[in-house]
Amino acid sequence: MNKQKILIVGAGLSGVVIARLLGEAGYKVSVVDARSHIAGNCHSARDEETGVMVHKYGPHIFHTNNEEVWRFVKNFAEFMPYINRVKSTVNDKVYSLPINLHTINQFFEKALSPKEAVEFIEQLGDRSIDNPQTFEEQALRFVGKDLYEAFFKGYTKKQWGLEPSLLPASILKRLPVRFNYDDNYFNHKFQGMPKDGYTDLVENILKHPNIEVSLSCKINRDDIKEYHHVFYSGALDEWFGYQEGRLGYRTLDFEEIREEGDFQGCAVMNYGDENVPFTRIAEHKYFSPWEEHDKTVAFREYSRECGEKDIPYYPIRLVGEQSMLRRYVELAKKEKNISFIGRLGTYRYLDMDVTIEEAMRAARAFLAAREQGQRVPVFFVEPI
Repeated sequence: MNKQKILIVGAGLSGVVIARLLGEAGYKVSVVDARSHIAGNCHSARDEETGVMVHKYGPHIFHTNNEEVWRFVKNFAEFMPYINRVKSTVNDKVYSLPINLHTINQFFEKALSPKEAVEFIEQLGDRSIDNPQTFEEQALRFVGKDLYEAFFKGYTKKQWGLEPSLLPASILKRLPVRFNYDDNYFNHKFQGMPKDGYTDLVENILKHPNIEVSLSCKINRDDIKEYHHVFYSGALDEWFGYQEGRLGYRTLDFEEIREEGDFQGCAVMNYGDENVPFTRIAEHKYFSPWEEHDKTVAFREYSRECGEKDIPYYPIRLVGEQSMLRRYVELAKKEKNISFIGRLGTYRYLDMDVTIEEAMRAARAFLAAREQGQRVPVFFVEPI
C-alpha cells in the first residue's frame, strides 16, 4: 500500500477516473464534491412520478472513437445501443439535424441526388469569403445565407448570447452538412447510453477500497496541506479567489413539462427561430428507448450568462478573455503539489469521452512522474 494520500476535488468524470486508476495503483484517494451528489453535470436520477431516468443537468449521450475509453466505461456499466437523432423546428416546420440530404431537399423543396446536392450547396456558399474568421463567415461560406439563418443564426445567438459575427469560426469547425440521408447526430464508432444512468456508472467507478467519497464538502486552500497531491477539477479562477477577474461561462435554466403519453415524439427538438426564447426541448424517456413509461417529463432549455451562484456549463473563451486566462495559468504554474484537470480546471469545453481520455492520461502521467521522482505537471493539457 502506498502511504501517500491523494485528494481529488470534484466527483465528476475527470475526478473519478483518476481516483479509480490511482486507487488501483495502491494510493489512498479522497474524493470530495461541494454538491450533494456524485457524477457532476452528467448526474442522472429516476423521476419519482414517471419513473423516467432524467439527466438532471441536460442531455448526455456517450459517443467516442476511442476504443480504450469505450472499454473502460463498459467495465463499470451496461451500455445500451443509442443513436441520437435530433430534430429542429424552424418557421413551424420540423427538419432533421445535422443538415443532411433529407433536410436540404425538404428545406428547398427539391429532390436532389447526393452529387446534385453538393453542387447546389457549393453555389449557395459565399465565395467572396476566402478566410472565414467568425462563426457567421464560416457558416455563410460553406452553407449560404438561407441555411445559416434557419439553423444556425438564431440558435447560436440564444446559446451564446452574442451575435455570430462576434464568435470565432472555430466553434463551427467542420462543414455541418451530410450529402446522404444519415441523420445520426454523431459519427463516432461507439455510441450508447448506460442502462441504469450515469450516476450508476460513476458510483461503480468509485467502488474501490482505496477510495473514500465525501459530498457537500467545500475545500479551500488550507484544507489541502495534509495531502501529498491534489487533483482539482473546480473552476480555475475560483481556486485563486477570482483575483484576476471571472472567466466567462454560459449557464442553463430548465423549465419542466409533464404530460401523459408523449410530448414531442423525440429526444431532442432544437428551436432555431430567434423569437423562441429557449434553445431546445429534451424529452428524457427517449434517452432510454428500451424502457416503457405511460407518463413523460421534458425540459425547455434556456441559455444565459453565468452568475456568481450559477452552475457553469460552457466556457465562452472569447478573445478578450485570453489575457485573463494566461494570468491564471501563470498563477497555477507557481502552485505546488496540485494539478488542474477537466472542463472547469482547464477552462475548455470537453465531451465525456475526451474528459475520460484526458483523465486516464493524467493518472498515468502522475504515476510515471512519481516513479521517476519528477514533479507532477500542473496542467496535463494546458488551457491556452
